[in-house]
Amino acid sequence: MRIFLICIFMRINWQRIKRFSVIRPELTPITCKDFQMFFIQYRRDKHIQSTAAPSLLAMGIAMAFMPAAFAAEDTVIVEGAMSADASNSEEQDYSVKTTAAGTKMPMTQRDIPQSVSIVSQQRMEDQQLQTLGEVMANTLGISGSQADSDRISYYSRGFEIDNYMVDGIPTYFESRWNLGDTLTDTALYERVEVVRGANGLMTGTGNPSASINMIRKHATSREFRGNVSTEYGSWNKQRYVMDLQSPLTPDGNVRGRIVAGYQNNDSWLDRYNNEKTFFSGIVDADLGVTTGLSAGYEYQKIDVNSPTWGGLPRWNTDGSKNSYDRARSTAPEWAYNDKEINKFFVTLKQRFAESWQATLNATHTEVKFDSKMMYIDALVDKENGALVSPYGASYPVVGGTGWNSGKRKVDAIDLFADGAYALFGRQHNMMFGGSYSKQNNRYFSAWSNVFPNEIGNFSAFNGNFPQTNWAPQNLAQDDTTHIKSLYAATRMSLADPLHLILGARYTNWRIDTLTYGMEKNHTTPYAGLIYDIDDNWSAYASYTSIFQPQNKRDKAGQYLAPITGNNYEVGLKSDWMNSRLTSTLSVFRIEQDNVAQATTIPIPGSNGEFAWKPTDGTVSKGVEFEVNGAITDNWQMTFGATRYIAEDNEGNAVNPNLPRTSVKLFTRYRLPVMPELTVGGGINWQNRVYKDTATPYGAFRAEQGSYALVDLFTRYQVTKNFSVQGNINNLLNKTYDTNIDGSIVYGAPRNVSLTANYQF
Repeated sequence: MRIFLICIFMRINWQRIKRFSVIRPELTPITCKDFQMFFIQYRRDKHIQSTAAPSLLAMGIAMAFMPAAFAAEDTVIVEGAMSADASNSEEQDYSVKTTAAGTKMPMTQRDIPQSVSIVSQQRMEDQQLQTLGEVMANTLGISGSQADSDRISYYSRGFEIDNYMVDGIPTYFESRWNLGDTLTDTALYERVEVVRGANGLMTGTGNPSASINMIRKHATSREFRGNVSTEYGSWNKQRYVMDLQSPLTPDGNVRGRIVAGYQNNDSWLDRYNNEKTFFSGIVDADLGVTTGLSAGYEYQKIDVNSPTWGGLPRWNTDGSKNSYDRARSTAPEWAYNDKEINKFFVTLKQRFAESWQATLNATHTEVKFDSKMMYIDALVDKENGALVSPYGASYPVVGGTGWNSGKRKVDAIDLFADGAYALFGRQHNMMFGGSYSKQNNRYFSAWSNVFPNEIGNFSAFNGNFPQTNWAPQNLAQDDTTHIKSLYAATRMSLADPLHLILGARYTNWRIDTLTYGMEKNHTTPYAGLIYDIDDNWSAYASYTSIFQPQNKRDKAGQYLAPITGNNYEVGLKSDWMNSRLTSTLSVFRIEQDNVAQATTIPIPGSNGEFAWKPTDGTVSKGVEFEVNGAITDNWQMTFGATRYIAEDNEGNAVNPNLPRTSVKLFTRYRLPVMPELTVGGGINWQNRVYKDTATPYGAFRAEQGSYALVDLFTRYQVTKNFSVQGNINNLLNKTYDTNIDGSIVYGAPRNVSLTANYQF
């Protein structure tokens, strides 16, 4: 790693900086697959902007010399194919032209027969989406349920998302252990891709909610370039980020990139402080004319002082509801939660047979955490402010303290090939491959109960609570999950306007725990049909089955059987201006058996974990709409709405604490009369939510009415290289609850930030 850093900085010299200009056209390697994708899109869209017209001549010349180019170097460099203004506009788009989301085959979003959302690097910068959780909270069809200051579970179409991928390699996590998955810093990533619905073809287990894929930043520049930014904001927030790229050899065939950052901030919560350090180093090398190698290391450390564990007591013993100042915290002074993430990764790509490419991805990830915290689980006696157990006099416990620690290790390898083939006089695409992953979860815990007399009058609680005299930790969980998969899919051109995608994935899933083991085999079919209505519009339909092993346990402590079912989706898609603007209208239906439903029954010997029960006949159905990308060169927008219903076989609402209807909008506009100034903002709205809870004092209902959060931002380009940006979140200072359950967890009040950014 030291050698890598030395190489990066040895490449920095003033001559390169002077020669570099932000309007200089990028050198773009063009392969035969790129030409094929271009002409497919050009045939569809006859409204390509005039600024792109010169590229047609350049591509025509390149095509004429293509055989010789492949024989000599297999790469054609097209310089100046578009005007600088057009190139810069597309770099700042909220959309991307192609993605492999959902199928592992590079396609335009219009060709993917599922609902897909892309959150680009530019949008993350505009909206200041600095963690994966913030990205998901602002993505169509995704809602969150916040357990405390640092734990948020995200849901789509009524069900929890527990599948997060990096460059297509999945990690499965348990929300009861806080390993910081949704706190991942987005400065390390190029974009985030979200496929809603079951995605068994990509993940091996068809999660019926959504799958999240983070695409890493790579060293793509053959010249030294970079940017540094400094941010100051509410609650003493300080954030510093550096992103540098440089060639490591004179010809630029070996390139390096480092991203490093530091953040420290307090919170609207009393006593809370968060300190975060993150780093990513990657080397990308062209080993030959057809071979590419990437290798890198990623590190994140997140230390939190006085985090909450759960929320504030919602109810009094008479059933009336409490309200608090948003700064109130149940965290004692001594509480902490520290996390450390280490990832090593390597990717090898080999092109062959002119239009085919084989890709090998391998990764090793270790996530460690250590925490000592306290939670409150109680009702409040209005007469004296004392806490009362919600479980009755037989269990007079109002909370607990916990010392939890552990490690999650994931080793994964994925090998696949994709390319084009001819059959019956038509061109088709195919991908096939296999993967293996091994994930070990090993966690330790020590526990102590908290009784009413130890807290006293809760209204006077200020975090002054003696630290527990901790007993030695016990092993709380030790399990290893093995997943072996074989998969294949093909995209067949049945006629000029009609394409069929067929695929399947075979999965062998096995879990070994301290007390038992379980093994399941399943084949997940996938089918999608796309019909091009005209140059801009397509209709699609898709089907896949659902196979989702669960980490939820029943009252006997046994893991529930895997979720099984079917996922259906139909819709319309469009793209405009050479895929710079995309839209989707989708209608879906999800049928599931063995879906976990929460109970209030504690699992014996689990230190407070509650049991789940399987439910058959669960159905989620609804409609989604999204527009994303460039309305004009100066105007970017993402706008979407979701409406769904999720019920079990008795007609009871599944997870009624999640919004059934939501609308999300964010837009940015650069003023033509003052091109240095960009303004924008957004609105996130959701409908009323609720949840009923049974207590010895009666059935109580938690609810949150509908509300909207309004954000604003502006950026001023002071010089060609230097800009200043301001953001205001929750402009109207709305008070809202993010945990519709037995406790209250308030969302962030109005907050502001100011960012200075320098590019070179």
